[in-house]
Amino acid sequence: MSHDIRSAQRPAPDQPLVDLADYVLDYRIDSTEAYETARYMLMDSLGCAMLAMKFPQCVEHLAPIVPGATLAGGARVPGTSLRLDPAQAAFCIGTQVRWLDFNDTWLAAEWGHPSDNIGTILAIADWSSRSGGRKFTVCDVLGWAIKAHEIQGCYALKNSFNRVGLDHVILVRLASTAVATAMLGGTREQVINAVSNSWIDGGALRTYRHAPNTGPRKSWAAGDACRRAVIHALNAVQHNETGYPSALSAKTWGFYDVAFNGKPFEFERPFGSYVMENVLFKISYPAEFHAQTAVECAMKLHAQVKNRIDRIERIEIETQEAGARIIDKTGPLANYADRDHCIQYMVAVPLIFGRLTADDYTDTVAADPRIDALRAKMVVRENPQFTKDYFDPDKRYIGNAVRVFFKDGTATERVSIDYPIGHRRRRSEGIPVLLAKFEKALAGHLPPERVRKIIQVCADGPRLEATEVAEFLGFFAV
Repeated sequence: MSHDIRSAQRPAPDQPLVDLADYVLDYRIDSTEAYETARYMLMDSLGCAMLAMKFPQCVEHLAPIVPGATLAGGARVPGTSLRLDPAQAAFCIGTQVRWLDFNDTWLAAEWGHPSDNIGTILAIADWSSRSGGRKFTVCDVLGWAIKAHEIQGCYALKNSFNRVGLDHVILVRLASTAVATAMLGGTREQVINAVSNSWIDGGALRTYRHAPNTGPRKSWAAGDACRRAVIHALNAVQHNETGYPSALSAKTWGFYDVAFNGKPFEFERPFGSYVMENVLFKISYPAEFHAQTAVECAMKLHAQVKNRIDRIERIEIETQEAGARIIDKTGPLANYADRDHCIQYMVAVPLIFGRLTADDYTDTVAADPRIDALRAKMVVRENPQFTKDYFDPDKRYIGNAVRVFFKDGTATERVSIDYPIGHRRRRSEGIPVLLAKFEKALAGHLPPERVRKIIQVCADGPRLEATEVAEFLGFFAV
């Protein structure tokens, strides 16, 4: 049966499909700040990947799709000896980067983690370089990452997928599909075709992020989106797979009618480099980002409350609407995935211990009876000003406030923080902490001489950008 479909039978492509193709193929990035931020993003993402190697449940996912399916010219998976086909490599890298909920973040009508796309970009770049295709440099990777960040972030500004029950990784698949097709040399028509197929996939349900179904899929969902993006890109470029021009707008059967309550997408701004310039880094705490400043508040209060934990009467937490909606959790918490998306848990641990690390979400720490006792005394409410500042394009704040009240009628001061250390407005304060996070993460998994080599290369921006991806990822091979 022929796959040829006469163009006369088909409508013109939906404008969002055209706009994406034009952007990934034609837009020239001239923002020095975007490239510099992208360099830190790449380092941070690979640091997160190395940190994830300490967790057996993550490592179990890092394998060929079937045993023995490795390729001599395959893409490397950092921190391992694996060389895989680009789709499975994208899954593995995306899973590593995302596993601990410690990579960069974007918050708007939709939230998400734009560096999730680095799984696709590194896999395509490395596989192409090692298999006789185009040889990519780290500078190329940074440019494609800027575009992937921009696509995911600009869609998130005005379009809430979570309100229709869909998970934000739908935008990882979209952005990764667009840039991967362009990286493979796809034409404008092929990019449109690939992106249309991405939309036709629909979206993953958010149920794995929420009670009663919270589970570890949320840690590999982005990797799955990266893998699917590579498949769409390869189908479009290598097999000239047919596209579906009204995949969004088709009556009854298009994405808008099926999955978005009949509403077309809205856009606040044209594609450029805004998202990379304003992206939020998770630097100090592996915690769902709506709670980052709440954790900072709790850390500030630790010294005042650590010796009075049993005398606490109640704890008031003020947060944004999104935080109140998605991470205000009472009652039993089933597992690690439940705990790192519970604002009460993420405040209780630093109040008690003066820290919040990935290990603090384990069953061992969670068994401390003081944590649930404190959670039961917490009241979470929305602060309308925090919500307003959250959506303000000139602020993009993620405010939280915490105050502790004691049984004797005394109380701590109300500690309020508008934006965390990973915010653009705190870059000068945050970058040294990010670099320390990166070096510590590498030292936990790679030999000392290799760590020194990577740090040396990454510290020299021009040298790093000129390095071929195959050589760069070779530094991370075990």
